Amino acid sequence: MFGTEGANPKKTLGQKLSGKKTAIGRTSGESYKATKGETSPSRMGDNLSGKKDRGKVKCSFCLSSVLFYLERRRKQIRKPEEDVLMSLLDHDQEIYEAIENERKRQNSTLELIASENFVSEDVMTAMGSVLTNKYAEGYPGKRYYGGCEFVDVVERHAIERVTELFGAIYANVQPHSGAQANTAVYYSLLQPGDKIMGMNLSHGGHLTHGSPVSISGKWFDVVAYGVKEDTHLIDYDEVEAIALRERPKLIIAGASAYPRVIDFAKFKEIADKAGARLMVDMAHIAGLVAAGIHPSPVPYADVVTSTTHKTLRGPRGGIILTNDEEIFKGVNKAIFPGLQGGPLMHVIAAKAVSFKEALHPSFKKYAAQVVKNASVLADTLKQEGAALVSGGTDNHLLMVDVRPWGLTGKEAEHVLEEAGITVNKNTIPFDSASPFVTSGVRIGTAAITTRGMKQEEMRIIASSIAEVLKSKGDAETVAKVQSIIRQLCEAYPLYDRVLV
Repeated sequence: MFGTEGANPKKTLGQKLSGKKTAIGRTSGESYKATKGETSPSRMGDNLSGKKDRGKVKCSFCLSSVLFYLERRRKQIRKPEEDVLMSLLDHDQEIYEAIENERKRQNSTLELIASENFVSEDVMTAMGSVLTNKYAEGYPGKRYYGGCEFVDVVERHAIERVTELFGAIYANVQPHSGAQANTAVYYSLLQPGDKIMGMNLSHGGHLTHGSPVSISGKWFDVVAYGVKEDTHLIDYDEVEAIALRERPKLIIAGASAYPRVIDFAKFKEIADKAGARLMVDMAHIAGLVAAGIHPSPVPYADVVTSTTHKTLRGPRGGIILTNDEEIFKGVNKAIFPGLQGGPLMHVIAAKAVSFKEALHPSFKKYAAQVVKNASVLADTLKQEGAALVSGGTDNHLLMVDVRPWGLTGKEAEHVLEEAGITVNKNTIPFDSASPFVTSGVRIGTAAITTRGMKQEEMRIIASSIAEVLKSKGDAETVAKVQSIIRQLCEAYPLYDRVLV
């Protein structure tokens, strides 16, 4: 596959040309008889030097032999137009089939998981490029490896584009994930045992915001804030009271399952009163922020983290933004050499491509449609009798309490998947069920909006969801909805082939 046919990987080029049988079929002590149209190695040397030098060559590893070997090797290399290159199907049928089956699943079902989206083929092309071969520890212009001039170009473009996109001064585009971006901020701003304050996981927070099962909950002294029991909205009075009482070193704003706008200005005011730094994790809403649909945290937070997928519609990865030079320097050291080694340059290239896509005016239309679709989906579900956390949504996601329909979140996820609708079970505020069971499901519109679906399709989808859940997964109902979903997906197709 890599053009190594006929070569012995355990031998060096010099070994092949000395003492033992070589790749061109003779020992170093044998004379060479040129076939018709070929020039012997010694004659090649004559031609190169301009004079006869056969009698003077004592080393078998001479220039003429090397050049002759390389010329023969060059002629043996297959050319694409002469031979079809080996595909993944030929090379690894098992993995090819798994990828193909996943492509079919994405094409034929509705992806309503709020943290998922579909990237463009350009993003996938960058992800599958030769950049995956390059090690590049360090940062542009300051690498610990040679040959980084072109990956430097890629990373600089990614940085320039993401800072323009979010109006930040500094950016690190190397985090492999949002979780690693968050951990890098903690690593740079805190010491083990310092107090941090984040949103309660069951109220909509994230594992990395201080959950006891996360390293953030093990390294630091954690206090949590939550939402009001009657409205399911963040209780900013409670946030302030806790912050002033506990005096955390870092306050974390942001969520993974909160369907309403977050008041970053209010968080900044509270952080200043408490003498705390403010970090905002905007992973879920980054695309909406980039498009101006959701207020930006960048002017208020000391540091902002995000994933690059979800509503931003890029590859899976993370970013860190700040307007503070000292924080930026600390974050850079925390990422490398603190937490990571070589950056994934093929992923950074894909990030750069997605940032350019998000800078295009069409992305604003997309993000606006994501929010419109979520609103219509929520309204239609409410008309069908669904109980929504906070009563609706301001962003791309909504939380459905399925207990009124006699289901757990786990059961709801299962019966919807049978009908061709993919969601995820999720705890809801003041949930008594375990995280493995839950009382709710989380639904998002980013991926189905990427397919081109709009308000009318949301009404069809909401009615289908309600019908399946009301029937508790009745086989006849599931079969009927499955047919509707299949037709809907066929009307809005995704990738038509395996991109490998």
